[in-house]
Amino acid sequence: MSDSAFSVEVYQNPYLPAGQRGVSAVVSVTAPTTIAEPAGSKQAAEVIVLDCSRSMDYPPAKMAEARLATAAAVDLIPDGVLFAIIAGTSRAWPVYPADGTMAVANERTRAKAKDAVSRLRANGGTAIGQWLRLAHQVFQSCPATLRHAILLADGANQHETAEQLDAAIALCAGTFCCDCRGVGTDWRVSELRKISTALLGTLDIVPEPSGLAAEFEELMRNSLSKRLPDVALRIWTPRTVVPKFVRQVAPALAAMSGRPVPSDAQARHYPTGAWSPGENRDYHMDFQVTASGTGEEMIAARVSVVASSPGHEQVLGQGVIRVIWTGEGP
Repeated sequence: MSDSAFSVEVYQNPYLPAGQRGVSAVVSVTAPTTIAEPAGSKQAAEVIVLDCSRSMDYPPAKMAEARLATAAAVDLIPDGVLFAIIAGTSRAWPVYPADGTMAVANERTRAKAKDAVSRLRANGGTAIGQWLRLAHQVFQSCPATLRHAILLADGANQHETAEQLDAAIALCAGTFCCDCRGVGTDWRVSELRKISTALLGTLDIVPEPSGLAAEFEELMRNSLSKRLPDVALRIWTPRTVVPKFVRQVAPALAAMSGRPVPSDAQARHYPTGAWSPGENRDYHMDFQVTASGTGEEMIAARVSVVASSPGHEQVLGQGVIRVIWTGEGP
């Protein structure tokens, strides 16, 4: 496999009995094992968004463990990677660097960041949309193409409207990926799931504050392993074919039908986020075709892995889903 090629393998039974219209397939996509971009380059950027609302002091160990977890994650950022830390209450502010830009990781900047985090205290309300908007602004200040955030919250988004949060999520979509974690039991799953789904991240609960450090370390290691910038699945279908759904089934379940971006009359793009070298993901796809006569054959869909840049789309891998009608009845 070349430095840029993705493997796309289609697993299906292409034969349909006469009169049947449903076509289903599993498409297995594997990223290339080698890439030109070295680890630790400035192509990668990390932002940690830390809930500092008043509820983070109940119990007091929650805020203390959040500070320790942030410091542990910062320690894992390799030299040369861009990073920043944001604090959020009913407003958001840059913790480090204090000017709202991003720092280049090295021994000195990591130490300064941990010192700034150690002085954070819990106070105020919760307006997660403000946190996301500042993260977007910070990411926009850097040239990185691999952009990842960790967002920690412990309560509901009480100090802004649902519409304000939705607008902030829409602003950030396509700019960076975001893994969301809720600590304790008072946060709203629906709010963080909305963020993680739109921003191509994961969502999970950390029941006890003592588990935050291990969780942040795992998230940071996983993000730093992803050296391939965001690609998309481009699914082309003939005019007579109706896509029913597309969902990721491995290594984790993830619905994707809600986030396609139309590319032309017969094609839709499904963002997939960044990839690790050699990473494999499986997608289940379902289509409805127009029934045809015995022995007839058609392409139901063409599945491509594409990388896009302004005015240009590069196909990195491709597979075809076919249909052949047999003489047997349903």
